[in-house]
Amino acid sequence: MVDKIADKAGTFSIGGKLKVNRLGYGAMRITGKGIWGEPDDREGALATLKRLPELGVDFIDTADSYGPDISEWLIKDALHPYNEVRIATKGGLTRTGPNVWIPVGRPEYLRQQVHKSLRNLGVEQIDLWQLHRIDDKVPADEQFGAIKEFLDEGLIAHAGLSEVSVAEIEAANKVFPVATVQNRYNLVDRTSEDVLDYCAANNIGFIPWFPLAAGDLANPGSLLDEIARKHDAAPSQIALAWVLKRSPVMLPIPGTSKVKHLEENVAAANITLSDEEFAALDAEGKKAFAKAA
Repeated sequence: MVDKIADKAGTFSIGGKLKVNRLGYGAMRITGKGIWGEPDDREGALATLKRLPELGVDFIDTADSYGPDISEWLIKDALHPYNEVRIATKGGLTRTGPNVWIPVGRPEYLRQQVHKSLRNLGVEQIDLWQLHRIDDKVPADEQFGAIKEFLDEGLIAHAGLSEVSVAEIEAANKVFPVATVQNRYNLVDRTSEDVLDYCAANNIGFIPWFPLAAGDLANPGSLLDEIARKHDAAPSQIALAWVLKRSPVMLPIPGTSKVKHLEENVAAANITLSDEEFAALDAEGKKAFAKAA
């Protein structure tokens, strides 16, 4: 019997209803260079996706702009019908080439993208749809109003935001219930600390992207390195274990296109940091963040 390691990370219910294991998967890296076009190793990407449910990973985060469309197509090819796996996607960024990301928040464009993601993923309702960025060229209430319509029409079950402030979450919450927030956050990047605390206080899922980063803290001889050796783990696994322990609303989504790397990431669910280890790493991370700021 396959050991579903991700089960050990605990669970969170998105929107109070959609229960997922807290250690998820980000599907950005299964595309080509610059998050553009087909991956160099399509079979490897498909094998990675197929391994997810075997490891207990039942929450996948993607976006219509990854490829564009490529990530959603690969997820469908590998895993449809999804059974217990929940798919989150995002819309609101357009692509004109590798590493180019242009926000477009016009309601008619967002609606078009929701319908396209429904087709790409082969579903009648998207489990979680997130506004990839708030477009500052379009009134925010118009964007939030469109999301409320998607919810009311049953096109999406839950809705979230990405790269937002507490004030923006509060403004959106007046129009539709914000189920998740996806901001950059890791051991050494605490820019969104206040957003995370707000999410924790309001039972909003917090999806940290780039969760494995540890900067210079991963150098040989560092505290992170010492703790990693104590747990017979890689520094990146300890950084991920720290993120998981940071808050019960945390839903990290480390991404990769390789099965071996996926298995290493998910193995972080086996690691239990002591309160002392967590506090020491927290202090070092805050120091590193303050130094970099």
